[in-house]
Amino acid sequence: SGSYCKKELVSGKLVRRDLTPRWITITSREHKVERMLRHLRLLFGIILLVVFPCEANSVFIRREKTVTRPPTMVKNSNSAPDAAVLTELKDVIKRQAAEIVKLKKTVAASNGKEAAVAPSSHHGGPAEDISSYVHQTFLQVAMTRVGWLSIFLASLSLTALIVNGFEHTLSRQIELAFFMPLLMGHGGNTGGQTVGTMLSGFSSGAISLKDAPRIIIKELCSGLTMGTFLGIGVALIAHYVMGISLQVSTVIMFALPLMSAIASTLGSTIPFLCLAVDLDPSVIAAPAMTSFVDVLGLFSYFVIAQQVFRIFGLEL
Repeated sequence: SGSYCKKELVSGKLVRRDLTPRWITITSREHKVERMLRHLRLLFGIILLVVFPCEANSVFIRREKTVTRPPTMVKNSNSAPDAAVLTELKDVIKRQAAEIVKLKKTVAASNGKEAAVAPSSHHGGPAEDISSYVHQTFLQVAMTRVGWLSIFLASLSLTALIVNGFEHTLSRQIELAFFMPLLMGHGGNTGGQTVGTMLSGFSSGAISLKDAPRIIIKELCSGLTMGTFLGIGVALIAHYVMGISLQVSTVIMFALPLMSAIASTLGSTIPFLCLAVDLDPSVIAAPAMTSFVDVLGLFSYFVIAQQVFRIFGLEL
């Protein structure tokens, strides 16, 4: 066991005297303290692994690289080793506590950044909170939207004025009326796709106001390209399958690309304008786009028809 004993006869009694050297006693005590420190480090490591699993590996690596200063071994005093061990133990506890506090601050900072992005990423302004929407009554939802819808409904009355202004053209070429619902529906579909893409980009944080010029130009070119393909296809079907006159089919061929370009451009521009003035694009962008596309598209349709009819030499 590392101890040395001697039995002596003192005053008629057999006495057992411990002759273990002092340095052996001190070394044994230091081994116990080292074991206790190792157990404490293991305990703190388990706590870090449970509470902060992402940071535990880096902490353990740093702890392995640090060289623990062995306690000063004093052979002539009993209290000096104990004081040195207690001092080192306090230092270890302080270091571990400081690391835990630092890790908590790091986690809190990362959570704060995510929380800062989440509320503003949906629309960038006073957006309609989805969590609050779930708890709203139908009356509250209706009152939130009816104001903007009434404004856009009033703007749609301009389509009636446009049709009335080109009534003479319609009376001469009644086939133009067949494709008015098709053009207006196509404009709404094209713009709706663009608005949905924009809102998804705002929600994910992939799109911001600084991207407005690049995205608007891209949507304009995309709408013009899609409209060209569709216009050629619809014109061929209208003329060779449905028996529509060549001049009206030509009008459709030129009107569809323009309608697609207008819808894509407005569908990408209006959400950015809503962000710039702190309005909610999810409430305003889609109905505003539909109203403007219907008015502008219908007006462009009749203007193109007049020019095409003049090229064909038709009297209007």
